[in-house]
Amino acid sequence: MARGDNRNDNRDDDRDNEFIDKLVHINRVAKVVKGGRRFGFAALVVVGDQKGRVGYGLGKAREVPEAIRKATEAAKRKMIRVPLREGRTLHHDIRGHHGAGKVLLRAAPPGTGIIAGGPMRAVFEVLGMQDVVAKSIGTSNPYNMVHATIDALSKQASPRQIAARRGKKVSDIISRRGVDAADA
Repeated sequence: MARGDNRNDNRDDDRDNEFIDKLVHINRVAKVVKGGRRFGFAALVVVGDQKGRVGYGLGKAREVPEAIRKATEAAKRKMIRVPLREGRTLHHDIRGHHGAGKVLLRAAPPGTGIIAGGPMRAVFEVLGMQDVVAKSIGTSNPYNMVHATIDALSKQASPRQIAARRGKKVSDIISRRGVDAADA
């Protein structure tokens, strides 16, 4: 191995170390063939950097470790950036759906923690979110729950993004939020 190749390997290791991955679900499937059954595995993995980036992936293989590796690589390719308020919670309440799975995500005050079911909790932990209240409606299927959660998070917008889209100042957007609350 040449010296230059070794340096590239170290760079890849550093890039991989910045991500945290969580195995959400493993599904064993059986194919019936002439000699008996052939087992395969499907793995659902979420990957994040705990700084506002998250992705999910599905991997299928005949062995569990290979399925997890494939799912992790797929998750790293499909990462999205989510704006977080104060680096700990959502800017606003939001809904997401995928198939029969619907989720409701709500911003929470400091100290609340992550109040969410298993698959959604894994997404929030790798995302780096500390305070959120989430409810899954319609299904407990981990695939649909993760898809719906990512769908909701992709719709999340910060006041800065909204101000840029509307051509206004951030202070105008935030001051309106306070006025609306006082009117209600």
